Amino acid sequence: MSKPEDSEKKNLNKKPKDLEISIPIVYGNISFWLGKKANEYQSHKWTVYVRGATNEDISMVIKRVVFQLHSSFNNPTRVIDSPPFELSESGWGEFEIAITLYFHSDVCDKPLNLYHHLKLYPEDESGPMSTKKPVVVESYDEIVFPEPSDGFLARVQNHPSVNLPRLPAGFVLPPVPVDDTSKRTRGDTKDHPLNQWFTNFSEADELLQLAAARQQGISVVCRLYVF
Repeated sequence: MSKPEDSEKKNLNKKPKDLEISIPIVYGNISFWLGKKANEYQSHKWTVYVRGATNEDISMVIKRVVFQLHSSFNNPTRVIDSPPFELSESGWGEFEIAITLYFHSDVCDKPLNLYHHLKLYPEDESGPMSTKKPVVVESYDEIVFPEPSDGFLARVQNHPSVNLPRLPAGFVLPPVPVDDTSKRTRGDTKDHPLNQWFTNFSEADELLQLAAARQQGISVVCRLYVF
């Protein structure tokens, strides 16, 4: 005979058919020219990050982010275990940064790999550089989780960073576990010191851009499916 808690855990892992949960994210970098403080090896201070598209907390879904820097950096593999999922460094060169997202166990067992080219210099390299106005390069994506477990649905059902589908008639979500609500932390970036430079993304605007881009054969918004 199974224990009641075993039965409850089994129900939380059930997967409703034909449902998807999506979470819009933004990843990129902000870099500041150091001006008179710049030298041959350190011309810019920069921050690379992953954030919610509307600066909401995404740690309900993402538990860890690993940034793989250029091999010339000390300890080039940087592991960030709590929000904000970012790291700051200084240097002089641009390079590709591998970004690996790890999810909570009830979300997905497989990590997701993203890639971002660190940008330090403005597109118009002939123009003057400024110590006050940074270079900002960001990408908008949506991570899609097909057939989420009941437990995942229940845990994020009222969370603003998650796009929850309309549930089938008669489908009732289990209550959010008490110990889960007590451990929630605020990980939003609305009061982040770099917030003023973040791109203002909205899902409606992105969908309009995607529709226009498709007519031109260009892909702007990605939907990254995680199985």
